[in-house]
Amino acid sequence: MKDIAIFGAGGFGREVACLIHQINNYIDGVEKQWNIVGYFADGATIGEKNEYGSLLGGRKELNEWKTPLGLVIAIGNPKAVKSIAESIINPNVYFPNLVAPDVTFYDDENVCIGKGNIICSHCLISCNVTIGDFNIFNDYITVGHDAVIGNYNSLMPAVRVSGNVKMGDCNFCGVDSVILQGIKIGNDTKIGANSLIFQKTKDGQTYIGNPAYLLT
Repeated sequence: MKDIAIFGAGGFGREVACLIHQINNYIDGVEKQWNIVGYFADGATIGEKNEYGSLLGGRKELNEWKTPLGLVIAIGNPKAVKSIAESIINPNVYFPNLVAPDVTFYDDENVCIGKGNIICSHCLISCNVTIGDFNIFNDYITVGHDAVIGNYNSLMPAVRVSGNVKMGDCNFCGVDSVILQGIKIGNDTKIGANSLIFQKTKDGQTYIGNPAYLLT
């Protein structure tokens, strides 16, 4: 087994621990893939425990880690994920993709995925999809054909990304939000829960409603 740790000791961190157990238990009789060594978190008290492991420290301790360690960043805030990922310079630490066993890829040979992504249960990824680094796809997300998704995006449960959508970096899509066909989402955009995006968004802005409007 390979050692893995989770950065983030909150609720999503515990969900990611469950995802790792799900991956480990997918095929009976096969050696487990991951050994969870514990958690890391900013401002943590070393030794604190939850039901899935103990806190091992923060970024300093990660950058001093002496053996190979997979790290998954289980935090929903895109800018926080970016900050953490860019601060880890230890060559012993690497960032695997975690993909739930029940994720559907229409054509996995024509899907390009970077590193550090979390793809949770019941997601569906269509054909000719490109996904960058450190994205979070929570449960029941669909990504349509020819979509391009950049880095550090957080998609909450049941988000629907239609075909030919282009999404940049550090965007947040709330629960049940929808991005229609061919729309371009730039950078640092926040989309509220149940919102419908039907036209190009402006960087650094918040959109809510169905149809979505710019929140001023």
